[in-house]
Amino acid sequence: MGQLGWSIGSARVTRFVEIEVPLDAQGFFPSSSPEALARHRAWLEPDFMDRNGQLLLSIHALLVEIGGIRILVDTCLGEHSVPGMEVLAGRGRAFLEEMAQAGAPRESIDVVLCTHMHFDHVGWNTMREGTRWVPTFPNARYLFAKGEWEHWSTAPPDPTSTVKDAVKPVLDVGLGDLVAVDHRVCDGVRLVPTPGHTPGHVSVRITSDGAEALVTGDATHHPVQLAEPDWGMSADVDSKLAAATRRRMIAELADSDTLVIGTHYAGPTAGHVVRGETGAWFRARR
Repeated sequence: MGQLGWSIGSARVTRFVEIEVPLDAQGFFPSSSPEALARHRAWLEPDFMDRNGQLLLSIHALLVEIGGIRILVDTCLGEHSVPGMEVLAGRGRAFLEEMAQAGAPRESIDVVLCTHMHFDHVGWNTMREGTRWVPTFPNARYLFAKGEWEHWSTAPPDPTSTVKDAVKPVLDVGLGDLVAVDHRVCDGVRLVPTPGHTPGHVSVRITSDGAEALVTGDATHHPVQLAEPDWGMSADVDSKLAAATRRRMIAELADSDTLVIGTHYAGPTAGHVVRGETGAWFRARR
């Protein structure tokens, strides 16, 4: 699936995919088991799990258009080389070209909003210009949670981090704003603190004409975590807090009208959290 889109009242959200990959469930979620995964097979297949039992993951950006403002939520991998992630190198789609072809050239973006600073959420913040990294979206204000920057700017060196090349150049030229985790971006868009995966992690709430959506960021990587909130992954900075955040999200979202748009959910990507006899699960919207 390519450019999926959803209307939330008068707002519009469009998905731009860079890459989609299958992943071994137990490799990604060490606490999982084939037996537990099998309990969810009926609603996971074929969209979120293939017939071989591999989980399907998407790396994509979400363009929110509301009140004449264009907000790009997360910016995928970009041109950065990430040690240990060579499997992803060179496999991405023509991200910027597809945005331009859809009527959203990089110069038209007003706000870039990063849910956190992992490499697959900040990659296209910058692009190569000779030997330098320069902001990809020259007319945008880039928003980062203050606590997130404080964590990564003082953390020990991490070979998978692209903060030096994908975040710092934006701040150095004065295009970045460090904001609170409950920051109001504009009428109808605000941040929601969802810590655990990283210290300053945020999700994004969109409200328009009585309709509501939540962009998850990495508070959940895959819909199965809405049924198994204790399934964390190795990149979680605080796994217990991440699980507690997911349980809170499930309690707030279950059987509500809020459209959940997963930042890594494969197509159809959006849907609703519902409760059944055995607990919560994710019903994809088609």
